[in-house]
Amino acid sequence: MAKLKTQYVCQECGKRSPKPMGRCTQCGEWNTYIEEVVEKASSKRAPRGLSARSQPQRLSEIGGESEDRIALSIEEFARVLGGGVVPGSVVLIGGDPGIGKSTLLLQTAIEMARAGTVLYVSGEESETQIKMRATRLMRSKENGADFPEDLYLVTETSLEIILEHVDNIKPDLLIVDSIQTTYLSALESSAGSVTQVRECSSRLRELAKSQGTAVFLIGHVTKEGNIAGPRVLEHIVDTVLYLEGDRFQSYRLLRSVKNRFGATSEVGVFEMQEGGMVEVSNPSEAFLAERMVNAAGSAIAVTMEGTRPLLVEVQGLTSATSFGNPRRTPNGVDFNRLLLITAVLTRRMGLKLAEQDVFVNVVGGLKVGEPAADLAVAAAIASSMKDQSVKADSVLIGEIGLSGELRMVSQMSARLNEAAKLGFKTAIVPKRLRKGEPWPKDIKVVEARTLRQALDGAMVQE
Repeated sequence: MAKLKTQYVCQECGKRSPKPMGRCTQCGEWNTYIEEVVEKASSKRAPRGLSARSQPQRLSEIGGESEDRIALSIEEFARVLGGGVVPGSVVLIGGDPGIGKSTLLLQTAIEMARAGTVLYVSGEESETQIKMRATRLMRSKENGADFPEDLYLVTETSLEIILEHVDNIKPDLLIVDSIQTTYLSALESSAGSVTQVRECSSRLRELAKSQGTAVFLIGHVTKEGNIAGPRVLEHIVDTVLYLEGDRFQSYRLLRSVKNRFGATSEVGVFEMQEGGMVEVSNPSEAFLAERMVNAAGSAIAVTMEGTRPLLVEVQGLTSATSFGNPRRTPNGVDFNRLLLITAVLTRRMGLKLAEQDVFVNVVGGLKVGEPAADLAVAAAIASSMKDQSVKADSVLIGEIGLSGELRMVSQMSARLNEAAKLGFKTAIVPKRLRKGEPWPKDIKVVEARTLRQALDGAMVQE
């Protein structure tokens, strides 16, 4: 009997090594090498490809000038995908456990099965569990538990058997929950390993491109929040979506980080309810619904999530420290950005924050990463320190420099139009030094060159 050859594969980046290593030389992670059996190449194996006979064609002779998308009634999901589901596309959805990935895709399966055939494959739940969730989702509908006829469920982890089901049913949409539980029996490695994930994804991609079946894959995430497995998995698929949000908050954000059929960085907002994931058509209004008007330490920022402007409440709190080193505790904003803003307020505005613990919170569980929220964060901290409230009908937009100057941010017109639509009367923005499109007429724009001017205009004068 021939001796089996083994190799060691990093489960983070996929680097191969003939011997085990404590630390991967490519990605730098520790204890990620797993022993796997090397599959021998067979000379009798038929060549694989996206079609049986691939022939080069002239670009002018290829049809499909317009995208033929499958409509989705879940508008937030359709917008993140770029307008609907593209036949033959492969979509990967990742997110923390319990965040709502399976619920969202089951809702999508129910909706799409009314116009086509859908096969839902689960390797983690039984058909009974999926039926119970589907019944709960359908109870919120007007027609009760009226399930579509062309929605098929199966519990299976073997990719060979899954492909047999696909050949028999010929679905328009295939959902695999999850790609880490799927395996090929021809490979010796266990399910979820780098080799299995990469090979199963490649087979499903070939299925999608050759038969025009749209494929949705659910992927597990690591403790850092990235999709588990090699990065090549994200390169294989057409679209990568992340479902984000605090498990203790009801709001969920579906974020696009890669999309070959639409704009990246798009965001859809959902609310987790008993009837499933309910889309939020006006998220800014929802995030500001419980705001306390004229409360010290509160300011409104306008941030861009993809192409959509969102108004969020930024809260700041200062408290005399009990320790030698005051704490800086951010929730929803970058820690280093908070240190920068605190330093500018101390050095340029004369606020004695070296003796204060500073806490900053973005309401609703959102994470604001762009510098356009700097001015709102600074206003919230200064408002709490001085115990003066920020004007209730004002929004603050701008990036703060180390000299205390305000800098312009992108897509200012879209931000101002969204603020005006929600009833805000004043916007405090950086002074425009270059000519551009005129400000919207529905909101009063106050331009400020420095942080001091902006805070003087934003605070309610007692």
